[in-house]
Amino acid sequence: MKPPLPPFADPHRLLPLKPLVLEVLLSLLGGERHGYGLVSDIAERSGGAVRIEPGNLYRSLRVMLDLGLIVESDRRPAPDLDDQRRRYYRITPFGELVATEEAVRLRALLSQAGVRRLLDHRAAFDPGLD
Repeated sequence: MKPPLPPFADPHRLLPLKPLVLEVLLSLLGGERHGYGLVSDIAERSGGAVRIEPGNLYRSLRVMLDLGLIVESDRRPAPDLDDQRRRYYRITPFGELVATEEAVRLRALLSQAGVRRLLDHRAAFDPGLD
């Protein structure tokens, strides 16, 4: 059962999200993960373009826990299949709502970039994009 939304659950108060927070939320939409699993998933999804330092990740996870975007999972793999010291995280309904609102915000921003034909000019800076 998913926990209820926090009483302060206005997702717009948290926008815009820091890129690392959005990356973590996107990763957790795919299922529960531990810290190294988050780093690996984010690196894979970004083609290696996004690299996360452990200190930054764990600071962000603490903030996300405090805001109710994620929770630490009670479930653990069998001890012989995993390191018991690992903490697993999962996204909350509020975290899903915040990630959705951030995606809507970013889509509107990209739409405005399209209206201004900003992406049309990219080929002028990188001839390999034609």
